[in-house]
Amino acid sequence: MLSTIRPTSSRSLWRGLLAVALAACTVSVQARTSADDATVALDALPREGQATYQRILQGGPFPYEKDGTVFFNRERQLPVAKRGYYREYTVAREGARSRGARRIVCGGLRPTTPDGCYYTSDHYASFRKIAP
Repeated sequence: MLSTIRPTSSRSLWRGLLAVALAACTVSVQARTSADDATVALDALPREGQATYQRILQGGPFPYEKDGTVFFNRERQLPVAKRGYYREYTVAREGARSRGARRIVCGGLRPTTPDGCYYTSDHYASFRKIAP
């Protein structure tokens, strides 16, 4: 019986390992882009988040220097896009001394007409797509 078992060639072994690795990467990328699945209604955002969203659509003015700067999506929580596609905006807390952890990140070629915006309350650890 052992004589009927063919030894696996190194090429087919590598192909099998590559297929397993690619499948794992695909699952990982799908998990990272789950921000499309999780949504939040605009009127469910905190009052400051709703105000920030309206300022984005109006083109400002923004209270923080970093507002409107490029968001690089290093955490890969949002769908993959070209550099410069996403911009971030602060959702301040009343009376807070710092910018805090809340942000709205919008994607698109024109900031005042974004393709989509995402809200995070935990400094980019998770996002929910804003449904206007």
